[in-house]
Amino acid sequence: MASPAYELQVAIVTRLRATADLASVVGNRIYDVVPDGAEFPYITLGAADETSDDADCIDAFELSMDIDIWSREPGFQQCKAISDAVRNALRSPDLELATNALVYFNHRQTRSFRDPDGLTSHAVMTFEGVAEQP
Repeated sequence: MASPAYELQVAIVTRLRATADLASVVGNRIYDVVPDGAEFPYITLGAADETSDDADCIDAFELSMDIDIWSREPGFQQCKAISDAVRNALRSPDLELATNALVYFNHRQTRSFRDPDGLTSHAVMTFEGVAEQP
């Protein structure tokens, strides 16, 4: 049986790569592990939590996933535009998992800040959801 968190990760990357607004800016630069010399801007999959939330006859998980946006354009304009496009791409309720059932998946918050290098704009987006295993 597949991990709901991993299936959600696959569904997110698939959706983001298929979103025209994002493809025009980040191309295919959506990473789990950033390759050396990666071109900016790009998106990475950040921290994720999978917490059991079982009930009678239901194997369920509360899921939390961070998606990080990285930009070197001056200011936060590009970083915030990309994070808004990610939020819009993932707000649709029709994200589907291969073997598990996604009950809901919602954007919780976005935090934007300058990285310690003084050059990189960084946004951390937190999404939460619930998935059930068959």
